[in-house]
Amino acid sequence: MQKLAIIIIALISFQLSAQTTIIGKVFNTKNEPIAGANVYLEGTYDGSTSGADGSFLFETSDNGIQTLVVSFLSYETFTMVSDVTHMKDIIVKLREDVSALDAVVLSAGTFSAGDNSKVNVLKPLDVVTTASALGDFVGALQTLPGTTTVAEDGRLFVRGGDANETQIFIDGIRVFTPYSPTTNNTPTRGRYSPFLFDGITFSTGGYSAEFGQALSSVLLLNTIDEPDQEKTDIGIMSLGATLGNTQKWDKSSLSVNASYINLAPYNAIFKNRNDWIKPFETASGEAVYRKKTNLGLFKLYGAFDATNFELTQEDINEPERAYFKLTNNNVYLNGSYQGVLNDTWTLFGGISYTHSENNLNIIESTINDTENSLHAKVKLKNRISNRLKIYFGAEYFATDFEETYNDEAIDKVNYGYNNNIAAAYAEADIFLSKELAFKTGFRAEYSALFKEFTLAPRLSLAYKTTSKSQVSLAYGNFYQNPSSNILKFNQELKAENTSHYIFNYQYNVDRKLFRAEAYYKTYDNLVKYDTDFTNFDSNYNNNGSGFARGIDFFWRDSKSIKNFDYWLSYSFLDTERDYKNYLTKAQPNFANTHNLSLVGKYWVDKWRSQVGFSYTHASGRTFTNPNESGFLNEKTKAFNSLSLNWAYLISPQKILYASVNNVLGYKNINGYQYANTPGINGDFNRRALQPAADQFFFVGFFWTISEDKKSSQLDNL
Repeated sequence: MQKLAIIIIALISFQLSAQTTIIGKVFNTKNEPIAGANVYLEGTYDGSTSGADGSFLFETSDNGIQTLVVSFLSYETFTMVSDVTHMKDIIVKLREDVSALDAVVLSAGTFSAGDNSKVNVLKPLDVVTTASALGDFVGALQTLPGTTTVAEDGRLFVRGGDANETQIFIDGIRVFTPYSPTTNNTPTRGRYSPFLFDGITFSTGGYSAEFGQALSSVLLLNTIDEPDQEKTDIGIMSLGATLGNTQKWDKSSLSVNASYINLAPYNAIFKNRNDWIKPFETASGEAVYRKKTNLGLFKLYGAFDATNFELTQEDINEPERAYFKLTNNNVYLNGSYQGVLNDTWTLFGGISYTHSENNLNIIESTINDTENSLHAKVKLKNRISNRLKIYFGAEYFATDFEETYNDEAIDKVNYGYNNNIAAAYAEADIFLSKELAFKTGFRAEYSALFKEFTLAPRLSLAYKTTSKSQVSLAYGNFYQNPSSNILKFNQELKAENTSHYIFNYQYNVDRKLFRAEAYYKTYDNLVKYDTDFTNFDSNYNNNGSGFARGIDFFWRDSKSIKNFDYWLSYSFLDTERDYKNYLTKAQPNFANTHNLSLVGKYWVDKWRSQVGFSYTHASGRTFTNPNESGFLNEKTKAFNSLSLNWAYLISPQKILYASVNNVLGYKNINGYQYANTPGINGDFNRRALQPAADQFFFVGFFWTISEDKKSSQLDNL
C-alpha cells in the first residue's frame, strides 16, 4: 500500500508539473481592450474568456506545437501556431470583420451616438456642440426628427406624446426626476452634465422589451467606461463656473464635476419679462467611480443639485402679478455591474435611488412634496452563436410620493401614493443571414397599486436591400402608469396603453446618411378628469384615447464640403387625443404639425475656430379661444429661431466660447392666457404667453489641464 501511495503521489506531481499557463491580452485595432473574447487551444477543452481589461489566463496539460484561437463577435478570428511554452504575455489584436460591418442593423426608431453604434446619426460631441442646445443633451436631441418644439417647456415631446411619456436611463437604470425645476414659460434643462457621458441612444418608438413604463420614447445615457487620461477642466461663464477632475489608477478611476449657476448678474444686464426677487440659482455636483474586476466593470454614479428662485410673473387674472417661489433638492445614486460569467453568458445588475424635495409658494398657496424612488434591475445575455442571442431580465420600481397643501381656505391637507411595479422580460436577436434579422420578445408587468397584470409583445425586423441601405419594421405594445399629478389624488385607475407601428428606410454611404421613417401610434386608457386641473375633488377615469401618425426625414452630410458638417431633419405629425379635461378629441396644444431643424458646424483653420448655427421652424400650436365656438379651435403663429455659436482656440487647451439663441429676435408666442371672466363687452381678454426673453446670450472661458497637453473641452461645448 505504501508503494502504491508513493506511485499515485508521483503521478499527481508529474501531472501538475506538466501544466502550462497561457496568458495574454486581447485588444482591437484602436488598442481598446475586448471583454468576453473566446480564447482556447484548438482540439482541446482548454480555454477561457477575456476580462474587462482584455486579459485571459488558463492552463493546459497539452505540450508541443498547438493552435491558439481567439474569436469575438464582429471581429476576424485570430490564430497562433506555436509551442505552448512560448504562449506567454501574448498581445492579440483583433481586426473588425468586414462582413459583420456590412450586416443588417436593427435600428427602427433608434438614434445612436457612440463608438459602439454601427450607424451614428449623432456623434458624441454633437450632443453638446449644437448652437441652440446651450450644452444640454435634451436641446441637441430636439433637433432630431420625431421631436416637437415646445419652447416654453424644454423636455422631450416625441411623436405626439406628452413629455411624461419619455423616460431617461443612466447606465440602464431609471432616472425618476431628470429635469431641473423651473417656473412657468421658462424651459427646463436636464439635470446631468454631458461631460460624463460617451454613449447616447434615443429611441422614438418600438424599443426593446428591456424598457417599460414609457409610452413614447426612451433616452439611454451611458457614462464613460474608462477615461483616457487624468485631467482637470475649468470653466468660467457668464452664468457661473464649473470645475471637473479625473483621476486614474491601476484598475479604477474617479471623475467629478461641480458647477454653480446664478442668473443674477445676467438678469441685471439683460432684462426679461419676469420680475425676479431672487434670480435662479443652483449648485450641483456629479461623480463617477469605476472599478475593473477580473471579469467585469463596477460603476458608482452620484449626483446632487440644489435650486432656488423667487419671482413674480404677469398674469391676466392677477392684477398684482403672480407670485412664485421654489426651492428644490435632488439626490440621485446609481450603482451597476457588468461582467462575463462564462464563454457565452454575461450579467448586468444595477440599482438607483432618487430623493427629491420641492417647496413651492404659488400666490397664496404653499405646496411641499417629497419623492423617494428606487429601481433595481438584473439582466442576463446568452450569445448562443453569432446568429442567436437571447436576453432575460427582471426589475422592480418603487415610488413613495407625499405632498402637503396649504392656502387661506385649506389648512394642511396631506396626500400621496405608494407605487410598486415588478417586471420581467425575455427577448431574442435572430440573424437568419447577413441581410435579414429580427428581434422578438415580450415584457410582463404587475402593478401593486392597481393590482393589474400587463403583457406587452415587441417585434422588429430588418432587411438589407443593398450594401448601403436597409428597411426595418417594428411593432410594440407599451404600458405606463399615470403621472404623479394624477396618482397623488386618485389610485383607482389602471395603466395607460399605446401600440407602435414603424417602417424605416436608411441609406448610409461615405459619411452621408439618409433616414425616412413612417409611424402610427394608438392610445388607449388615457386618464380623463372633469376639472381645469387635477384636484382633490376631480372625477377620474381611463376613458381617454387618441392616435398619432406621421413621417420623419433625416439627412446628414459631413463629406461634401471640406470642414463642414450639417444635418437637416423634418417631421410631419398628425395627432388627436381625448384625455385630461378635453371636451372632445383634438390636436393637443403641445403638438406641431410641421417641425424643421437645420444644424451646421464649420471649422475655420485660419481662425482656429469652430462656428455653428441651428435653425428651428415649427408650425403653430392649438389653443382654445373662448370668444369663438369650439375646443382648441385656433393656432398660434409659427415658431422660428436661429442660433449661432463660436468656439475660438486661444491655445490647444484654452477655449473662448460664445453663443446667442434666436439671434434675429423672432417674437415667438407659445400660446395665450384668457381671463377667467368676460369683460364689459362680453369678450374674454387675453395676453400672449411669450418667452421670458426673446434672446439668450452666453460667453465662457474653458481651460483643460491634462497629461497630453492637447485635450480640450471643445468636444463638450
